[in-house]
Amino acid sequence: MAKKDRKKLKGKNKKKVTLTAESADRHVLYEKSVQSVEPEIDFVDEFFSRTRGRVARYLREDFCGTGNTSCEWVRRRPSNYALGVDLDTDVTAWGEKHHIAALNTDQQERIGLINENVLEVKTQPQDAILAMNFSYMIFKTRDTMRDYFRNVHAGLIDDGIFYLDCFGGYDAFREMKEKTAYDDFSYIWEQAAFNPITNDMLCHIHFKFKDGSWLKRAFTYEWRLWSLPEIRELLGEAGFKNVTVHWQGWDEDQEEGNGEFTPVTNADADAGWIAYITGEK
Repeated sequence: MAKKDRKKLKGKNKKKVTLTAESADRHVLYEKSVQSVEPEIDFVDEFFSRTRGRVARYLREDFCGTGNTSCEWVRRRPSNYALGVDLDTDVTAWGEKHHIAALNTDQQERIGLINENVLEVKTQPQDAILAMNFSYMIFKTRDTMRDYFRNVHAGLIDDGIFYLDCFGGYDAFREMKEKTAYDDFSYIWEQAAFNPITNDMLCHIHFKFKDGSWLKRAFTYEWRLWSLPEIRELLGEAGFKNVTVHWQGWDEDQEEGNGEFTPVTNADADAGWIAYITGEK
Protein backbone atom coordinates (compact mmCIF):
# COMPACT_ATOMS: atom_id res chain seq x y z
CA MET A 1 0.00 0.00 0.00
CA ALA A 2 1.26 3.46 -0.88
CA LYS A 3 2.62 5.80 1.77
CA LYS A 4 1.70 9.44 2.10
CA ASP A 5 3.79 12.40 3.21
CA ARG A 6 3.00 13.55 6.73
CA LYS A 7 2.27 17.14 7.78
CA LYS A 8 3.85 18.47 10.96
CA LEU A 9 2.18 20.81 13.42
CA LYS A 10 3.62 24.33 13.46
CA GLY A 11 3.73 26.83 16.28
CA LYS A 12 5.35 26.90 19.70
CA ASN A 13 2.10 26.52 21.60
CA LYS A 14 0.88 23.46 19.74
CA LYS A 15 0.64 20.42 21.97
CA LYS A 16 1.03 17.08 20.29
CA VAL A 17 -1.99 14.86 20.85
CA THR A 18 -1.24 11.19 21.37
CA LEU A 19 -3.51 9.07 19.24
CA THR A 20 -5.34 6.12 20.77
CA ALA A 21 -7.89 3.68 19.41
CA GLU A 22 -10.59 5.68 21.17
CA SER A 23 -9.57 9.10 19.83
CA ALA A 24 -8.47 8.19 16.30
CA ASP A 25 -10.67 8.48 13.21
CA ARG A 26 -10.32 5.47 10.93
CA HIS A 27 -10.85 7.55 7.79
CA VAL A 28 -8.04 9.93 8.71
CA LEU A 29 -5.75 6.99 9.42
CA TYR A 30 -6.64 5.38 6.10
CA GLU A 31 -5.89 8.53 4.15
CA LYS A 32 -2.54 8.96 5.91
CA SER A 33 -1.40 5.38 5.41
CA VAL A 34 -3.01 4.23 2.17
CA GLN A 35 -3.93 7.11 -0.09
CA SER A 36 -1.52 9.29 -2.05
CA VAL A 37 -3.93 11.59 -3.86
CA GLU A 38 -1.44 14.21 -5.06
CA PRO A 39 0.89 11.86 -6.99
CA GLU A 40 -2.14 9.89 -8.15
CA ILE A 41 -3.68 12.98 -9.71
CA ASP A 42 -0.25 13.94 -11.08
CA PHE A 43 -0.25 10.63 -12.97
CA VAL A 44 -3.82 11.09 -14.23
CA ASP A 45 -3.13 14.65 -15.36
CA GLU A 46 0.23 13.97 -17.00
CA PHE A 47 -0.88 10.86 -18.90
CA PHE A 48 -4.03 12.53 -20.21
CA SER A 49 -2.17 15.64 -21.33
CA ARG A 50 0.58 13.62 -23.00
CA THR A 51 -1.75 11.32 -24.91
CA ARG A 52 -4.57 13.75 -25.70
CA GLY A 53 -2.71 17.04 -26.17
CA ARG A 54 -4.99 18.92 -23.79
CA VAL A 55 -5.82 18.96 -20.09
CA ALA A 56 -8.68 16.93 -18.68
CA ARG A 57 -11.48 18.85 -16.98
CA TYR A 58 -14.18 16.36 -15.99
CA LEU A 59 -13.32 13.46 -13.69
CA ARG A 60 -15.46 10.75 -12.11
CA GLU A 61 -14.11 8.86 -9.10
CA ASP A 62 -15.82 5.49 -8.72
CA PHE A 63 -15.72 3.85 -5.27
CA CYS A 64 -14.89 7.36 -4.08
CA GLY A 65 -15.24 6.77 -0.33
CA THR A 66 -14.59 10.12 1.35
CA GLY A 67 -14.01 11.87 -1.99
CA ASN A 68 -10.44 12.72 -1.08
CA THR A 69 -9.18 12.23 -4.64
CA SER A 70 -12.06 14.23 -6.13
CA CYS A 71 -11.22 17.12 -3.83
CA GLU A 72 -7.62 17.05 -4.99
CA TRP A 73 -8.85 17.23 -8.58
CA VAL A 74 -10.97 20.37 -8.12
CA ARG A 75 -8.13 22.06 -6.20
CA ARG A 76 -5.81 21.65 -9.19
CA ARG A 77 -7.45 24.08 -11.62
CA PRO A 78 -10.51 26.34 -11.59
CA SER A 79 -11.66 24.54 -14.76
CA ASN A 80 -11.75 21.10 -13.11
CA TYR A 81 -14.99 19.33 -12.13
CA ALA A 82 -15.27 16.11 -10.12
CA LEU A 83 -18.03 13.64 -9.36
CA GLY A 84 -17.60 10.90 -6.77
CA VAL A 85 -19.73 7.73 -6.80
CA ASP A 86 -20.08 5.37 -3.82
CA LEU A 87 -22.83 3.26 -2.25
CA ASP A 88 -21.75 3.89 1.36
CA THR A 89 -23.76 6.86 2.61
CA ASP A 90 -21.89 7.05 5.93
CA VAL A 91 -18.50 7.38 4.23
CA THR A 92 -19.62 9.99 1.71
CA ALA A 93 -21.27 11.95 4.53
CA TRP A 94 -17.92 11.94 6.34
CA GLY A 95 -16.28 13.23 3.17
CA GLU A 96 -18.87 15.99 2.81
CA LYS A 97 -18.22 17.11 6.38
CA HIS A 98 -14.44 16.87 6.48
CA HIS A 99 -13.26 17.37 2.91
CA ILE A 100 -15.83 19.18 0.82
CA ALA A 101 -16.68 21.59 3.63
CA ALA A 102 -13.00 22.57 3.73
CA LEU A 103 -12.98 23.62 0.07
CA ASN A 104 -13.62 27.21 -0.93
CA THR A 105 -16.98 28.19 -2.38
CA ASP A 106 -15.88 27.92 -6.00
CA GLN A 107 -14.37 24.47 -5.47
CA GLN A 108 -17.49 23.24 -3.67
CA GLU A 109 -19.57 24.22 -6.70
CA ARG A 110 -17.41 22.01 -8.92
CA ILE A 111 -17.66 18.76 -6.96
CA GLY A 112 -20.40 16.36 -5.98
CA LEU A 113 -20.66 12.98 -4.24
CA ILE A 114 -23.56 10.70 -5.13
CA ASN A 115 -24.70 7.41 -3.60
CA GLU A 116 -25.23 5.13 -6.56
CA ASN A 117 -24.07 1.75 -7.81
CA VAL A 118 -21.08 2.04 -10.15
CA LEU A 119 -22.55 -0.83 -12.19
CA GLU A 120 -25.58 1.28 -13.04
CA VAL A 121 -24.70 4.96 -12.57
CA LYS A 122 -25.28 7.26 -15.53
CA THR A 123 -23.42 10.56 -15.59
CA GLN A 124 -22.52 13.15 -18.17
CA PRO A 125 -19.57 12.00 -20.32
CA GLN A 126 -16.29 12.35 -18.46
CA ASP A 127 -12.73 13.00 -19.63
CA ALA A 128 -11.42 10.52 -17.05
CA ILE A 129 -12.91 7.90 -14.76
CA LEU A 130 -10.93 6.43 -11.86
CA ALA A 131 -11.27 3.16 -9.93
CA MET A 132 -8.40 3.25 -7.45
CA ASN A 133 -7.31 1.44 -4.30
CA PHE A 134 -8.29 -1.87 -5.91
CA SER A 135 -11.94 -1.40 -4.94
CA TYR A 136 -13.25 -2.81 -8.25
CA MET A 137 -11.91 -6.20 -7.12
CA ILE A 138 -15.14 -6.51 -5.15
CA PHE A 139 -16.57 -7.86 -8.42
CA LYS A 140 -15.80 -11.58 -8.48
CA THR A 141 -17.08 -12.82 -11.84
CA ARG A 142 -15.97 -12.03 -15.37
CA ASP A 143 -19.51 -11.07 -16.37
CA THR A 144 -19.91 -8.57 -13.54
CA MET A 145 -16.47 -7.09 -14.07
CA ARG A 146 -17.12 -6.77 -17.82
CA ASP A 147 -20.45 -5.07 -17.09
CA TYR A 148 -18.67 -2.57 -14.86
CA PHE A 149 -16.01 -1.84 -17.46
CA ARG A 150 -18.70 -1.40 -20.14
CA ASN A 151 -20.52 1.11 -17.93
CA VAL A 152 -17.28 3.03 -17.48
CA HIS A 153 -16.69 2.93 -21.25
CA ALA A 154 -20.17 4.35 -21.83
CA GLY A 155 -19.51 7.10 -19.27
CA LEU A 156 -16.45 8.50 -21.06
CA ILE A 157 -16.24 11.05 -23.86
CA ASP A 158 -15.11 9.74 -27.25
CA ASP A 159 -11.41 9.93 -26.35
CA GLY A 160 -11.75 9.55 -22.59
CA ILE A 161 -9.42 7.46 -20.43
CA PHE A 162 -10.14 4.95 -17.67
CA TYR A 163 -7.58 4.69 -14.86
CA LEU A 164 -7.36 1.86 -12.34
CA ASP A 165 -4.69 0.32 -10.17
CA CYS A 166 -3.76 -3.30 -9.50
CA PHE A 167 -1.53 -5.25 -7.14
CA GLY A 168 0.02 -8.69 -7.23
CA GLY A 169 3.20 -10.71 -6.89
CA TYR A 170 3.74 -14.03 -5.20
CA ASP A 171 3.23 -12.52 -1.73
CA ALA A 172 -0.29 -11.52 -2.79
CA PHE A 173 -1.34 -15.19 -2.62
CA ARG A 174 -0.10 -15.65 0.95
CA GLU A 175 -1.93 -15.34 4.25
CA MET A 176 0.26 -12.74 5.93
CA LYS A 177 0.51 -9.46 7.81
CA GLU A 178 2.59 -6.43 6.84
CA LYS A 179 3.27 -3.61 9.30
CA THR A 180 4.23 -0.01 8.50
CA ALA A 181 5.16 2.35 11.34
CA TYR A 182 4.18 6.03 11.31
CA ASP A 183 4.92 8.72 13.90
CA ASP A 184 1.87 8.08 16.07
CA PHE A 185 0.43 4.77 14.86
CA SER A 186 1.21 1.61 12.94
CA TYR A 187 -0.69 0.41 9.91
CA ILE A 188 -1.15 -3.33 9.54
CA TRP A 189 -2.30 -4.88 6.26
CA GLU A 190 -3.54 -8.42 6.79
CA GLN A 191 -4.27 -10.97 4.10
CA ALA A 192 -6.37 -13.16 6.34
CA ALA A 193 -7.54 -15.83 3.90
CA PHE A 194 -6.95 -16.84 0.29
CA ASN A 195 -8.70 -19.49 -1.79
CA PRO A 196 -6.49 -20.62 -4.72
CA ILE A 197 -9.46 -22.25 -6.45
CA THR A 198 -11.35 -18.97 -6.87
CA ASN A 199 -8.69 -16.36 -6.02
CA ASP A 200 -11.11 -15.02 -3.39
CA MET A 201 -9.28 -13.22 -0.61
CA LEU A 202 -10.22 -11.71 2.74
CA CYS A 203 -8.16 -8.69 3.84
CA HIS A 204 -8.21 -6.40 6.88
CA ILE A 205 -6.62 -3.11 7.82
CA HIS A 206 -5.74 -2.70 11.51
CA PHE A 207 -4.21 0.28 13.33
CA LYS A 208 -2.10 0.02 16.47
CA PHE A 209 -1.20 2.95 18.72
CA LYS A 210 1.68 3.73 21.04
CA ASP A 211 -0.44 3.24 24.16
CA GLY A 212 -0.97 -0.38 23.09
CA SER A 213 -4.57 0.09 21.93
CA TRP A 214 -5.80 -1.23 18.59
CA LEU A 215 -8.39 -0.46 15.96
CA LYS A 216 -8.82 -4.01 14.75
CA ARG A 217 -10.48 -4.61 11.40
CA ALA A 218 -10.96 -0.90 10.82
CA PHE A 219 -11.57 -1.89 7.20
CA THR A 220 -12.35 -5.29 5.71
CA TYR A 221 -12.28 -6.30 2.05
CA GLU A 222 -13.65 -9.41 0.39
CA TRP A 223 -12.08 -9.40 -3.06
CA ARG A 224 -11.11 -11.58 -5.94
CA LEU A 225 -7.43 -11.16 -6.75
CA TRP A 226 -7.55 -10.42 -10.47
CA SER A 227 -4.45 -10.85 -12.59
CA LEU A 228 -3.19 -8.30 -15.10
CA PRO A 229 -3.93 -10.54 -18.11
CA GLU A 230 -7.53 -11.01 -16.93
CA ILE A 231 -8.06 -7.28 -16.40
CA ARG A 232 -6.53 -6.38 -19.75
CA GLU A 233 -8.65 -8.97 -21.56
CA LEU A 234 -11.86 -7.77 -19.89
CA LEU A 235 -11.09 -4.14 -20.68
CA GLY A 236 -10.63 -5.13 -24.31
CA GLU A 237 -13.92 -7.05 -24.30
CA ALA A 238 -15.62 -3.95 -22.86
CA GLY A 239 -14.41 -1.85 -25.79
CA PHE A 240 -11.24 -0.23 -24.50
CA LYS A 241 -8.19 0.07 -26.73
CA ASN A 242 -4.56 0.83 -25.98
CA VAL A 243 -4.76 -0.88 -22.59
CA THR A 244 -1.42 -0.06 -20.95
CA VAL A 245 0.22 -1.30 -17.75
CA HIS A 246 2.34 1.28 -15.94
CA TRP A 247 4.85 -0.39 -13.60
CA GLN A 248 6.18 1.23 -10.44
CA GLY A 249 9.94 1.72 -10.17
CA TRP A 250 12.00 0.66 -7.17
CA ASP A 251 13.98 2.79 -4.71
CA GLU A 252 17.05 0.74 -3.78
CA ASP A 253 17.94 2.94 -0.80
CA GLN A 254 14.47 2.95 0.77
CA GLU A 255 13.73 -0.62 -0.40
CA GLU A 256 10.25 0.34 -1.57
CA GLY A 257 8.38 1.58 -4.63
CA ASN A 258 9.51 5.02 -5.77
CA GLY A 259 6.11 6.27 -6.95
CA GLU A 260 7.22 6.59 -10.57
CA PHE A 261 5.19 4.58 -13.09
CA THR A 262 6.45 3.63 -16.54
CA PRO A 263 4.59 1.88 -19.41
CA VAL A 264 5.87 -1.69 -19.73
CA THR A 265 5.20 -4.92 -21.61
CA ASN A 266 7.55 -7.01 -19.45
CA ALA A 267 8.20 -6.86 -15.72
CA ASP A 268 10.05 -8.73 -12.99
CA ALA A 269 8.31 -11.43 -10.98
CA ASP A 270 8.43 -9.38 -7.79
CA ALA A 271 7.10 -10.56 -4.44
CA GLY A 272 4.79 -7.57 -4.35
CA TRP A 273 4.03 -4.93 -6.94
CA ILE A 274 1.59 -2.10 -7.61
CA ALA A 275 0.74 -0.90 -11.11
CA TYR A 276 -1.58 1.53 -12.85
CA ILE A 277 -3.64 0.44 -15.85
CA THR A 278 -5.02 2.85 -18.43
CA GLY A 279 -7.69 2.00 -20.97
CA GLU A 280 -8.39 4.45 -23.77
CA LYS A 281 -11.81 4.74 -25.38
